[in-house]
Amino acid sequence: MKIKTYEKYNAVVIELKGNVMGGPEAQEFSDLLHDLIKQNKKNVVIDLSETKFMNSSGLGMLISGYTTLKNGGGNMKLANATEKIESLLVITKLITIFEHYDSVDKAVESFK
Repeated sequence: MKIKTYEKYNAVVIELKGNVMGGPEAQEFSDLLHDLIKQNKKNVVIDLSETKFMNSSGLGMLISGYTTLKNGGGNMKLANATEKIESLLVITKLITIFEHYDSVDKAVESFK
């Protein structure tokens, strides 16, 4: 998995590319979110358009990130989940926890 970030208006967009399977990348993701909170950048969009596969550890990483941001006074939203990822969110009922949008732009706009 590769992690790329950029800022768009009042949000930070984090692109997760490849297979999201936890492991060492989970720590990198967690560190990134803690850094964003320290910088007072609390609106985060996770762009899943390039995510090919996600296992339970990957889901755990997202849940942990969501909790980290909430506890830090922020918010995390998902964008561009593929059909596979969206069905995974539905099956696990996480679709009721995460706000999900069809595009990064719509997710960013939702922070206004």
